[in-house]
Amino acid sequence: MQHATAAPAAGHRPRWWTELPLIAVVYALYSAGRLLVRGDVSTAVDHGLAILRLEQSLFLNAEHPLNRLLTANPMLGIPADFAYASLHYLVTPAILIWLFRRRKDAYRAARTWLMTSTLLGLIGFTLMPTCPPRLLDARYGFVDTMAQYSSYGWWGAEASAPRGLGAMTNQYAAMPSLHVGWSVWCGVLLWRHGRHPFVRGLAIAYPLLTTFVVMGTANHYFLDAVAGVAVMTAGALLTKPVIRLADRVKGRLLAGLAAVRTAVNTGKAPDVSAGCETSAGERIPGQRTPSADSTDTGAPAGDDAAAAAR
Repeated sequence: MQHATAAPAAGHRPRWWTELPLIAVVYALYSAGRLLVRGDVSTAVDHGLAILRLEQSLFLNAEHPLNRLLTANPMLGIPADFAYASLHYLVTPAILIWLFRRRKDAYRAARTWLMTSTLLGLIGFTLMPTCPPRLLDARYGFVDTMAQYSSYGWWGAEASAPRGLGAMTNQYAAMPSLHVGWSVWCGVLLWRHGRHPFVRGLAIAYPLLTTFVVMGTANHYFLDAVAGVAVMTAGALLTKPVIRLADRVKGRLLAGLAAVRTAVNTGKAPDVSAGCETSAGERIPGQRTPSADSTDTGAPAGDDAAAAAR
C-alpha cells in the first residue's frame, strides 16, 4: 500500500477550509447511500447464511467462540460494544487531523485512499446486502451483544446507533466490514508515519482489536473482515489514478475560469456579432457595410468617385 501514501505533487498543499467541506460532503454521501441502499431482508439473510456456510466449508469458525466469550463476560463484552460503537468514528478522523497538521506531504494521498475505499465499500453494500450474524435466527447460535448490554451504552437494541435512531441505519450493510477496513487504514498510516515504538505497536494492535470486536459482538463474519481489507487494498491501488484524474479536472476548470477572467479584465470579450446583420443606420467599427460605401448625399465613394469628378 505504498502508493497510497506517496507525497503529492508540488502546488497541492491542502487547506483546511477546502478539506473540511470535501470530507463532509463525501461522508454525507456515504452515510446517505448506506442508509438508502436497503436490499430485501430475505436476500440479506440468504447472503449471510451463504457466507456462514462458506466459512464452515473452509473450517473457519472464529465468530462463535468469540461471541460466546463476550456474551458470558460483561467485563469484556461491554467495552467491546463501546469500542464497536465509537472507535470507528473517533480514531479515523483523529488520524486525518494528525496527518493534516504533522504530515501534510502524506495527507492528500491518505485522504484520497480513505475516500476511494469508502465509496468502494458502498458499492459492496449495494451489490450484496448481508445480514450480520447477530440478526440471524437464534438457532444459528449468535447473541446480539449490543442488545444484551444496551442498558450500559447510548445505543439501542436495534443497532449501534443512538437509542431511538436504530431505524435510521442500514443494519444489512455488513459486507465488507469498513470497521476493519478503516482500522487497517489507520494502522498502515500509524506504522508508516509514527516514530515512537508505542505508536507502531498501536498500528498493529488497533486492526487486530477491531477484527476481534466486530466478530465477537456478532456484527460481522470473518469474511466480512477479509473483504474490508480487500477494499482498502483496492483503494490504495486506485489512489494515484484518482489523484491524477482530480488534478486533470481541476486544471481544466481553473484554465477555463482564468480565460474568462482574462477576457473580462482586458475587454476582449468573445465576438458574438460575426455573421449578424445590423439594423439600418447602425455601424460596427472595423466591419465593412453597404452604408460605408456612399455618402449621405448619394455621391459615389472611393476611387470611382474621384475619377468621375475629373
